[in-house]
Amino acid sequence: MLEDFFEQAIGLKSIHRKGWTTKVGIKEPESVADHSYSMTVMSLVLAELQTLDVQKVATMSLIHDLAESLVGDYTPDEISLKQKMNLENNAMKEILSDLPATLAKKYEKIWNEYQSAKTKEAKLVHEIDKLEMAFQARKYFEEGYDKSKIVEFLKTADKEIKNEYLRKILNKIIRNDLLTNTNV
Repeated sequence: MLEDFFEQAIGLKSIHRKGWTTKVGIKEPESVADHSYSMTVMSLVLAELQTLDVQKVATMSLIHDLAESLVGDYTPDEISLKQKMNLENNAMKEILSDLPATLAKKYEKIWNEYQSAKTKEAKLVHEIDKLEMAFQARKYFEEGYDKSKIVEFLKTADKEIKNEYLRKILNKIIRNDLLTNTNV
């Protein structure tokens, strides 16, 4: 039923991004919905600039963490990537089963494309995920959270972002006072 699907999406507003809590100690960090919204806005612009399929990229950004409404947000050190993918794939099948078959099939195809990370669109969304995280890290630093704990997030973004447009933006974020005297 559509109502169940919508409730799953709305549920992301109450799921906090766990890495900020466990690694930085933020009691009320951004929600998964906050993160997905920011990513989607970034995705719209960056997909347009790179003449990619904007609708696919935006859809991918909006649903990339939807499974977390059922399984929660796991950090990379909690479970293996394979375990996480299995949990999330099963959750997405359940969530998408509440949609009409044609939509479920369309979104499942986009979800699978995101999971495989082989197309230009999927690679971009994965890297925007890290870029959004870097912006959030900078925001938390500016709010007074521990720089030494935040740098880990920036290092991850620096390591994983390869896209030329995203690198330029990331370099402006991390090559400022935030990383003074810190090797990234």
